[in-house]
Amino acid sequence: MRNLVLLPGFMLNAHLWDDMQADLSTLGTLNFGDLGQDIGIQAMADAVLRQAPERFVLFGFSMGGFVAQAIALKTPERVLGLGLLNTSSRPQTERESAGTLAQIELAQRTPFKGLTSRALASSLHPARSTDRALLDRLQAMALANGKEVFLRQLQTLRDSNAEDLQRLQCPVLIVSSDEDKLRSVEESEEMARQIPQSRLEIIGDCGHMTPMEKPQELFRIISDWIVQSGL
Repeated sequence: MRNLVLLPGFMLNAHLWDDMQADLSTLGTLNFGDLGQDIGIQAMADAVLRQAPERFVLFGFSMGGFVAQAIALKTPERVLGLGLLNTSSRPQTERESAGTLAQIELAQRTPFKGLTSRALASSLHPARSTDRALLDRLQAMALANGKEVFLRQLQTLRDSNAEDLQRLQCPVLIVSSDEDKLRSVEESEEMARQIPQSRLEIIGDCGHMTPMEKPQELFRIISDWIVQSGL
C-alpha cells in the first residue's frame, strides 16, 4: 500500500483535507505533516521527513507546497511523486516581507483572535467569500494553531526554488485554480515550465482553498495522476 504525505498551508492543519479524506484513503495510507513547530522552510522540511514513511507520494498545499519542494529536492530518493497544490516557487517580495513584519509586530503585542475576516474571505472564490460554514472551518483551524504557530509561520520567509526544480526526476502534479487570489495560474505555469515531468491542471470556478471548495474534482485529478504515473 502506498503512503501519502499531506502538508497544509498557512494556519491550516489536517482538517484542510476533511472533505477528501475518505476518498484519499482509498489511494493509500494518509500521513499529515505538521508545519507549526518550526521556523523556516528547510526546518519544516526536516521535521516532516523525521515523521514521514521511508518512501511516499507528497502533496503540499500553498505554504506546504514550498515545504514539499524543499523535501523533494533534499531527499529525491524518498519522494515517489510530488503534488503542488495552489502554490508557487516565487520568493517573497519586498512588499510581502514588509507586510509580514508589520503583522509580526502587531501579533506580538496583542491577543491572537484568529485571522481577519478579510484574510479569510480572500482565500475563497468571490461567490463563496461569505459562506459562513467555510469561513468558520478556516477560522477554527487558525484558532487551533494559535498565536505561537502564527508567529512561527509569519517568520518563515520564502526563497525561490525555481532554478532547482528542473532537477526533480519524479512525476509532478501542479494544480491551480482560476479564481485563486493568493497564488496565480501564472505561478503554476512557471513551475510547469521548470519541471521536466510535470502535469498542470487548472480547476475552474474555484478560489485558493481547493481541497475545501472543490474536493471531488481535486480528488479525481489526483487519482488519475497517480494511476497514469504508475505510482
